Amino acid sequence: MKHILDIKNIYLRYRDKTVLHDISFQVGTGEFFIIIGPNGAGKTSLLKILSGLQNPQQGSIDIKEKNISAYPRRNLSRILAVVPQQIEVGFPFSVKETVIMGRTPHLGILGMERKIDFQIAEEAMRFTEVAHLADRKLFQLSGGELQRVIIARAICQQPEIILLDEPTTALDPAHQLKIMDLMETLRTQHNKTIVMVSHDLNLASMYGDRLLLLKEGRIVETGPPVQVLNKSLLEESYGCEMMVDESPLGRVARVTPVPDKYKDFRGQESGDRRQN
Repeated sequence: MKHILDIKNIYLRYRDKTVLHDISFQVGTGEFFIIIGPNGAGKTSLLKILSGLQNPQQGSIDIKEKNISAYPRRNLSRILAVVPQQIEVGFPFSVKETVIMGRTPHLGILGMERKIDFQIAEEAMRFTEVAHLADRKLFQLSGGELQRVIIARAICQQPEIILLDEPTTALDPAHQLKIMDLMETLRTQHNKTIVMVSHDLNLASMYGDRLLLLKEGRIVETGPPVQVLNKSLLEESYGCEMMVDESPLGRVARVTPVPDKYKDFRGQESGDRRQN
């Protein structure tokens, strides 16, 4: 697999605190790459560095074999799009106005949208199933609808890479799966590279081609989900007891945090299936 992202020896410091320590990894073209780890691990900071919004003190980020600093911001926006964790809805933009903003990196000197730009925006809204909401204001949308609109805007950019920061947070299971299935379709049918930060270990297990596990700004493990979602690694990283067994869906790891109230009631059958 050809690498579209190559991150080498990244260090990031805020004042006297080092947030990321010697981070190195690669992401292949068309890969679904998910960054996991506990709160404060440096996941969002790493995503900001990948998007060019944050500069590290040391290290390099190459996109398509070219250093990220060599790309003018407009050109970089044609290659990657960002779906943030916090979505501002302060301005009364409609859904279609928001989605067409994704065409900004492709507009001419006058900044006027062309017929093709509106066609691409319409296709993005249909793909994310928000076309029927085109005239609705953002503040009138549910959380799942708003998340799909922001993804539609990212798709409208026609990027090669989509970076997402916890896109399923605060969504119910049905909407979580809808977002993840959208990303999987973009990856498999449109060859987009997906890099996502997620707190949901089971979604990461089901959808990720490879995972990167961070703890306190350091890489604990990188590899396929069955390798990274290891009982001892997870317990060490998250600081709580975990059960890891095979999901009923098939050869997919299932992770269950064990609350104190259940520690004396774990069944032998589940214990026998746990991975070591």
